[in-house]
Amino acid sequence: MFSFKDLKKSVGWYCNLLGIPHNSDSVESSVYNIPITYETGLTLDDHTLDPDFRFEPSNNVLFNFYVKDIDEAYKFIKGNNIRIVKEIERIGDFAYFNFQDPDGKVLMICNS
Repeated sequence: MFSFKDLKKSVGWYCNLLGIPHNSDSVESSVYNIPITYETGLTLDDHTLDPDFRFEPSNNVLFNFYVKDIDEAYKFIKGNNIRIVKEIERIGDFAYFNFQDPDGKVLMICNS
């Protein structure tokens, strides 16, 4: 589960990133589960039910997404005006880059 300041905005951002349709009217505080059809889920939480919660985004990569075409993924991220914090690095057949979500959390995309 990941914490967010603006749940509706974050749900829209992640759904766009993952190509998952969503209805922003169905997003209600404090938790939203993005319907991923694989074994891993993605739960977003705005912590409205936790008055003592302090939001502090991490500067470290929290998780990564695998893609077949790293260059196409990079173009998609750039085309959506998403902040890239590490340009594509290529190590043999492996390549990755890092970017930030709207709350400043660092995520990675790498080739599979």
